[in-house]
Amino acid sequence: MQKVTAILLGAGNRGAQAYAPYALNYPHELDIVAVAEPDQDRRAAFIAAHRIPQEHAHADWEELLAQPKQADIAIICTQDQMHYEPTLKALELGYHVLLEKPMSPSPEECVEMERMAKKHNRLLTICHVLRYTAFWTAMKRVIDEGKIGQIVSIQLNENVGNMHMAHSFVRGNWNNSDTSSPMILAKSCHDMDILSYIMGEPCERVSSFGSLMHFNEENAPEGAPARCLDGCPAEASCQYYAPKYYLGTGKNWAAKFTTDTSLEGILEALRTTPYGKCVYRSDNNVVDHQVVNMEFVSGATAMFSMCGFTRDNTRIVQVMGTKGEIRGNMEEHTFTVHDFVTNEQNAIHVHASEEGHSGGDVGIVRSFLREVRAYAGGESESSAAASVRSHLMAFAAEESRLNGGKPVEIEQFYKTLVKV
Repeated sequence: MQKVTAILLGAGNRGAQAYAPYALNYPHELDIVAVAEPDQDRRAAFIAAHRIPQEHAHADWEELLAQPKQADIAIICTQDQMHYEPTLKALELGYHVLLEKPMSPSPEECVEMERMAKKHNRLLTICHVLRYTAFWTAMKRVIDEGKIGQIVSIQLNENVGNMHMAHSFVRGNWNNSDTSSPMILAKSCHDMDILSYIMGEPCERVSSFGSLMHFNEENAPEGAPARCLDGCPAEASCQYYAPKYYLGTGKNWAAKFTTDTSLEGILEALRTTPYGKCVYRSDNNVVDHQVVNMEFVSGATAMFSMCGFTRDNTRIVQVMGTKGEIRGNMEEHTFTVHDFVTNEQNAIHVHASEEGHSGGDVGIVRSFLREVRAYAGGESESSAAASVRSHLMAFAAEESRLNGGKPVEIEQFYKTLVKV
């Protein structure tokens, strides 16, 4: 098997912990030869783990991409608003690119990236990792085999989980659309992609409602300070009290924002980073709940609901067809297929991988490497072309939400906002 070489731009949680470990676990398939990461501690830890020479470790992506092409592929895991420029530069240099989602907070930039991948005849694969899980792959196969007839409607609930909501979207990197992306793009572009993937046809129009209902100043406990460690009177009753989150069994969450997971290291991070802030006194502005209604070319419809106030972190789906229906829970790795004619109900249990995103993180890297080795033109499974379609669904949904739920026609939205 031909080994593929790679450079990594962004050695944070997704880059260093989701995709790069493939090179450590399957060194005969992938070798990461250079890295760009601004955080000195993260950069040092990464080059030690992957045995990268110091001269191939850079503080920023511009310095790395100023070098001649060093590898076959570029894995780009910078922050959302830092995807566009390094992606274009990497494609220009001749790299195949594996890009963390979302492509960009800008619809114009998304379309331009797709165009540049075609121009340079390179793969641009977006990390819609749910497509690569056993759960969604098996469900797609059942639908394509015609087991439930033609799809009439889909209901998809994304249970974000209150802990995940507070960590990533109130205190964390994706808490503010001005510096990252709106929630429907940052978190739920996975779901827009899965709906597009399962439905197998273009979406024509969307409408959406949602708001930041709870995580704001007016819901702060009386006397609550800016930081939890500054003597909060609601410590015992607040479910979001930071030390309760990040000490003890919460250390795995703390490891996402500090390399020092000792007791003192975590406490210091809670004193100095956004993860120690009161969730009601943060600078967050993304919604904590949102619904999206969609109509597709055939007349089929879909309803998506994202909510941050759930016990578990999973996706629950119901696919209703003319000959049967599917009901599933991703966390349980199980869905049932009910046949309207025979009245038979079959439960399908898929392998519950313990790896990231139920095996989706490993699955997309493995698939991408296979596509790179065999590349002779064409598109990948989660190509930029497919991703632009689902991203436009998210952009249109946010446009509708900000305009009181007014329906948005996707094609008209595309023509108005995207200059090509």
